[in-house]
Amino acid sequence: MWNGSPQPDEGLPSPLPVVPVPWNSAGPCKSHREAPGALVEACVREEAQGEEGPAAARLDMSRLRSSSMEIREKGSEFLKEELHKAQKELRLKDEECERLSKVREQLERELEELTASLFEEAHKMVREANMKQAASEKQLKEARGKIDMLQAEVTALKTLVITSTPASPNRELHPQLLSPTKAGPRKGHSRHKSISSALCPAVCPTAGHTLTPDKEGKEVDTTLFAEFQAWRESPTLDKSSPFLERVYREDVGPCLDFTVQELSALVRAAVEDNTLTIEPVALHTLPAVTVAAVECGSANTCALSGLARACRHRIRLGDSESHYYISPSSRARITAVCNFFTYIRYIQQGLVRQDAEPMFWEITRLRKEMSLAKLGFFPQEA
Repeated sequence: MWNGSPQPDEGLPSPLPVVPVPWNSAGPCKSHREAPGALVEACVREEAQGEEGPAAARLDMSRLRSSSMEIREKGSEFLKEELHKAQKELRLKDEECERLSKVREQLERELEELTASLFEEAHKMVREANMKQAASEKQLKEARGKIDMLQAEVTALKTLVITSTPASPNRELHPQLLSPTKAGPRKGHSRHKSISSALCPAVCPTAGHTLTPDKEGKEVDTTLFAEFQAWRESPTLDKSSPFLERVYREDVGPCLDFTVQELSALVRAAVEDNTLTIEPVALHTLPAVTVAAVECGSANTCALSGLARACRHRIRLGDSESHYYISPSSRARITAVCNFFTYIRYIQQGLVRQDAEPMFWEITRLRKEMSLAKLGFFPQEA
């Protein structure tokens, strides 16, 4: 009776036993998929397991567990290595980010410092430009004032300096050109020796200069002329010289000695420094009310004398913006002193080309004007 299995033929080797392959829903196990030999060994092992019973199953489970543990350990080691690599990369990236943040903060600080320095430099340039502009405006104003003053001095110089040209010689500088009647009596015409000796030229004993009597009856004081001669050799504005010390004591000081002593001292210093300005006051305009005008005078009160007078002029001292109203008498006194200082400055600068005697008489005339102005004599304005 055939039971479904082939009968072995006689004389042939017996075939290998057919081992049934276990199957499940997931398909054959991994070991069955790997190789035919492994498949056979697995099948044998399963058959033996089926034959041996629970002990073999436990052995196989322990092996599987050990293999799974090995896999887990290897996987954990691999994951740890990857984690270390990732942490290392993160640390590097953190360090790079920190470095970049420091660079950014440094750049921001440098930018703020640069901006602050630029603004400071700009403010400094603007400040310097404003200061230069103010200085330029001040210099322009001073230059205009000096130009006006020089024009006035040139005009005064034309009237003060005695010139002589061949076309129109000055007869006072050349006595030989005078007529016989004006030149004085000729020698031998006078029989009185006293008169002839009085008309003869006198010699200054200290300076050794010949002094010619003036036709108007003026006579040179030898002491004053000697002091002037000594000053003329090295002209200076120093008050220590005997010539200027005498003029200051006898003429300049009394002429500028006003009732208001404090303002008088300022006026005297401004006259000596050549920084005093006299301006006419328009009659149809009212004066601006300033502190100086209220304290030291107004258009109807002289700031120097304190008397109620019609003030047609005002003075300004140096660069000050304050104006002081002065009466005609005070103006005449200040003008007389200014004329004297102007002339001696011309002599000091070498602008006056004259002999010593005409220069001395011009200085004497200026001293006479100071004396008259000091006593209250001044030309009336139209």
